[in-house]
Amino acid sequence: MLDELRDTPEVLYGAAIALLVVVLLTPAVGGMARLLGVVDQPDGRRLHRRPVPRLGGLAIFLGIVVPSLAFLDLSGEMRGVLLGAAVACVVGAVDDFRGLAPAPKLGGQIVAASIPCAFGVWIDHFTFPFLGAVDLPAGVGMPLTVVWIVAVMNMVNFLDGLDGLAAGVCAISGVTFSVLALSLGKVDAAILSAIVAGACVGFLRHNFFPARIFMGDSGALVLGYTLATVSVAGLLKTASTVVLFLPLLVLAVPIVDTSFVVAKRLKYGRPVYSADRWHLHHRFVSIGFSQRRAAVTMWAWCATLGVAALATRFVPFREGGVWHLWETVAVVVLALAALAFSVYVVYLLEIVKLANPRVRRRDTGQERERMTA
Repeated sequence: MLDELRDTPEVLYGAAIALLVVVLLTPAVGGMARLLGVVDQPDGRRLHRRPVPRLGGLAIFLGIVVPSLAFLDLSGEMRGVLLGAAVACVVGAVDDFRGLAPAPKLGGQIVAASIPCAFGVWIDHFTFPFLGAVDLPAGVGMPLTVVWIVAVMNMVNFLDGLDGLAAGVCAISGVTFSVLALSLGKVDAAILSAIVAGACVGFLRHNFFPARIFMGDSGALVLGYTLATVSVAGLLKTASTVVLFLPLLVLAVPIVDTSFVVAKRLKYGRPVYSADRWHLHHRFVSIGFSQRRAAVTMWAWCATLGVAALATRFVPFREGGVWHLWETVAVVVLALAALAFSVYVVYLLEIVKLANPRVRRRDTGQERERMTA
């Protein structure tokens, strides 16, 4: 891995430049947002207690674009990825500034997700266990790719409800994707993933609790879009069977959060795009976690899953059809550690809350409101 980094220093350079650009530009973007009135006001659902400017995603987008122009090969796929990121940023910025109805917002996301497909970033084959590689026609692969990209965009957007949470999770995911893509020889995907990680770390300088600026939809959609596209370009188009599951593992935290919330909304007959306090980060705060502790706990959860993904890729537990005992034990231990952390989160959110009278009263009140609505 060190040899690959020495051969591709652009990975580190891109991350460093992205971090610097975002750190320097974010205060100016925050001032502009205040002048334009793009400010998030406190309400019953939000956790902040004072007005905070949005549009931080503009700084994140510029932090991604500047080093990308310097280090990526823009003659092919990456040009489409950056064009789609620009569209995602515009859609998010319009929603931050004026507010978009769900239908046009989804339409804009689909347009953004379709652009990289036109430049060749789509799942043209899939490697299934026991079946091997299966070629996918454009009529299947392109829609599948669009669905994946739009889904991850919304997952990250749903996750962005706690100071520093989405930026931290995306930073960890970006580092993990970068290492995986570099090991697979996908240099551009590795560089772009590292750039995303650097931009997120730079944004945390201003976004960690107490946040001085929010990324808004302009940031969440760009980050979700970029992570989804690099997972396709860097992982899903490879011939390795195990790589099929790595994006799901790396992005498990936003996937679990979104799945839980959507299931709750469907259960109670509410629109899936409606706002509520059923997200995992809201539930952490409800059981007494501070915003800092809740964010760091979810970062740690994401990191354990990322380590498990890296172990699956780098520990040679099975080579040439032969299983290696100690390597297999190591992978199993790391997988069990990730599983244990996931069980711990479930324990906190589903068992500990039962011992908290305040949470029980709140949940009972919400249940009565839903029944009488």
